[in-house]
Amino acid sequence: MKKFIIGLMFALSTSLLATTAMAAGGSVELEDAKVDIHNQSSLQRGAKYYVNYCMGCHSLNFSRYNRVAADLGLTDEQVAKNLIFTRNADGEPENPGSLMKNAMSQKQSAEWFGAPPPDLSLVGRSRGPDWIYSYMKAFYVDPTRPLGANNTVFPNAGMPHVLWELQGWQEKQCTKEGEGAHAVEHCELKLTKAGSMTPVEYDQTVRDITNFLTYVGEPAKLYSATYGIFTLLFLVLFAVVAYFLKKEYWKDVH
Repeated sequence: MKKFIIGLMFALSTSLLATTAMAAGGSVELEDAKVDIHNQSSLQRGAKYYVNYCMGCHSLNFSRYNRVAADLGLTDEQVAKNLIFTRNADGEPENPGSLMKNAMSQKQSAEWFGAPPPDLSLVGRSRGPDWIYSYMKAFYVDPTRPLGANNTVFPNAGMPHVLWELQGWQEKQCTKEGEGAHAVEHCELKLTKAGSMTPVEYDQTVRDITNFLTYVGEPAKLYSATYGIFTLLFLVLFAVVAYFLKKEYWKDVH
């Protein structure tokens, strides 16, 4: 029994360390995304940018357009006009009740990119908002990569910098402190070619996309606080009823 407990503790600690390393993106310090899934305007902007810049490759197979519309305060007509760009097998535009799939086939995407781009329905839960936010801000020019860009949070990622026209291009600039085996290299990204947005505007855009993906990963979080309040009220009411029932049942017992 003692060996079993020690083994279980070791397995749990190993799993926790692996999860922490993955969430932290290795040795890169992640930025605080400061997401707020109750900010409906941010979610709407995030949905717009995601559909226009990300959904060409990355589906959201666990979400439906009309569910997103209801949570984001949009009508089915607004969603059909502004968020749905794919067509069904009959060549007609997908309806608001459809799953949020893109038009790229898995076979073709595997041929083009080496592996099909992953579905991002649960990336907000598996990676966390800080990782997503930092990742989208960490692209830089790298001529050695097939698509001309690399990423400090996820080195050698196969994804191109799809938001380059908004952010512009960054370069990785490194300096060394010390000599020999004690030398320490410090690197930072500097914007060398501006995009259509200022750095502050781009940060907000990335935060909106991150907010949207965080919501998509667990839509029930929008209502969890309300569920919790009603649950506590029910428990309080049940405790009062149980107390008076107890008094009634035991009043003749001496």
